[in-house]
Amino acid sequence: MTPSRRGATILFDEVAVGAPLPDLRIEITPTLIVSAAIASRDYEAVHLDRDMAQQRGSKDIFMNILTSNGLVGRYVTDWTGPDALLKSVDIRLGAPNYPGDTMVLAGRVTAREATADGGIVDLEVVGRNGLGDHVTATVRVHLPAQANC
Repeated sequence: MTPSRRGATILFDEVAVGAPLPDLRIEITPTLIVSAAIASRDYEAVHLDRDMAQQRGSKDIFMNILTSNGLVGRYVTDWTGPDALLKSVDIRLGAPNYPGDTMVLAGRVTAREATADGGIVDLEVVGRNGLGDHVTATVRVHLPAQANC
């Protein structure tokens, strides 16, 4: 079973290997791309200026890696709830996220290992857009045995 309770904690014993995570759709807008680049202090022109991005061979501005990484983290923590702890997030970028597209994040549980206070769960996460896989990720997360009050 893999519950989907945004804001509620998922406990280690509620998660099974192979269980899917619920999809998350993210509209890719110029505002998202530019504001996230600025927030992460990535002032590279290809994330901020359409004309400059096109001069450098891109069809438009595109999302930076820090934003993609943050969205993967958000996806996982929206699913796990507030009592989980991200242990590692390893990502690889593929097709760019351009304005006007939608990225759909999907995931599944690939492994679980019990610990004294809950357990470690490994997740496979893929974010797809109209061009293909934008981001693929492996995420390790600690899930508690019981929710904190």
